[in-house]
Amino acid sequence: MEVQRNTYLKKLINRMHNGMIKVITGIRRSGKSYLLLTLFRNHLRASGIQDNHILVMEFDRIENRQYRDPYVLLDYLKKQITDEGDYYILLDEVQMLQSFEEVLNSLMRESNLDIYVTGSNSKFRKWSEINL
Repeated sequence: MEVQRNTYLKKLINRMHNGMIKVITGIRRSGKSYLLLTLFRNHLRASGIQDNHILVMEFDRIENRQYRDPYVLLDYLKKQITDEGDYYILLDEVQMLQSFEEVLNSLMRESNLDIYVTGSNSKFRKWSEINL
């Protein structure tokens, strides 16, 4: 049985392409990652967004440890962005990324990127936040 988080999903959908970084915060194990990486990604796919335009990074996975370096991450993302179409950047547990504020600000300067992150850090307050 899949838990539907329709209220929170609708909040994400309503904020798409608003020029802000969408930040999902909440207590541990409240469903932040599930909302973003499962429900929202499924919505994007159902809306016709191709998988190669949905870029996902889960920083708490050991196999993604190298991407916690901001230069490695930015280089990886730039290589994935191959056309002028819209891309959706989904970053899970972004507080584990070194200099995450600078990385997010750099990404925000690109007009074809729509950025979503999860985390538990109070520094996120300056962006468009959805709290679980």
